[in-house]
Amino acid sequence: MRSFLKPAAGLTCLFALAVTGCSSSSGDSSDSSSGGTESAPSTPSSTPSSSSASAGSSSTTAYAPYVSVTTAADMDGKGSPSTYNLSFAIASGSTCTPTWNGTTAIGDSAVKSRISALKTSGATVRVSFGGASGKELAETCGSATALAKAYGEALDAAGSSQADFDIEGDALTDSTSVALRSKAIALLQKERTGLKVSFTLPVMPSGLDSDSLALLESANDNAVEVSTVNIMTMNYGESYTGDMGDYAITSATATHTQLKKVFGLSDAGAWQGMALTSMIGVNDVSGETFSLSDAAQVRTFAESKKVAWVSMWSTFRDQQCESGGSDDDAATDCSGVTQSAGAFGEAFAG
Repeated sequence: MRSFLKPAAGLTCLFALAVTGCSSSSGDSSDSSSGGTESAPSTPSSTPSSSSASAGSSSTTAYAPYVSVTTAADMDGKGSPSTYNLSFAIASGSTCTPTWNGTTAIGDSAVKSRISALKTSGATVRVSFGGASGKELAETCGSATALAKAYGEALDAAGSSQADFDIEGDALTDSTSVALRSKAIALLQKERTGLKVSFTLPVMPSGLDSDSLALLESANDNAVEVSTVNIMTMNYGESYTGDMGDYAITSATATHTQLKKVFGLSDAGAWQGMALTSMIGVNDVSGETFSLSDAAQVRTFAESKKVAWVSMWSTFRDQQCESGGSDDDAATDCSGVTQSAGAFGEAFAG
């Protein structure tokens, strides 16, 4: 997903996801909604999917949008998020120093006040490392120990026990930084036993690509406990001109099959260990527009499968452009579709 820089090994139970146990075979189990005889595994209290959902909702699917960590938006609280994804913590230039978006000190007092304000509703915050621009810290830090320290500094600055790693572009194809990141996260989880880790990865309607699967295998091989795989259901390419809600569901279904195979999970476990993030309104690819009806469709699907959380890029775009439609600012400042402010947040919250 965009940043704020302009322009911007075997089937093991190391993959924690949202289940209390794993199966050594991926083909024998199904959740209760699909007619199988095995009931869905219970969700431990430490997983993201156990966070309280929107006020008044009994759904196990939380709403956790991406927000600017530096700038408040009137739409931040729409839908009463249970968690906010803070975007983004990245390296300061080519150093191993964490910053917010490469420009703001990690301990900036204004950012701390901003984060405190987000928490006043009872919501938690998740630090998202990476994004589409700048350098993810694994690309600049020289050792797993130094990298773990840098990640820890950002988590401490935010007062967070949740880390999201948005890995895309060059960072996803860099096998050296992928391996270093896995080792560093494993070190960090040994130091912080309550740390919840998610990976945010690009997806196609056919599922995760080989680079994303290799990243998950690396995490698994290094004993990283991952709570959630969050797929970015957006920017598929100019040949995908169909319904964006349908594409999101197709992408999720394909990824579900992959997660079962890679980690030996049941049907229910793989759904509960997944999150879905959409780019609302006009996407970065010409012809792709994610509508309010698409948001409602994705929410209904996620609830039916007990997906851990749904998200969007982003709260500060959850408003109509001043011109009333799509314009040059639609990618960063508004949705590019006709809507009331906060309408996507309300739709994703259900």
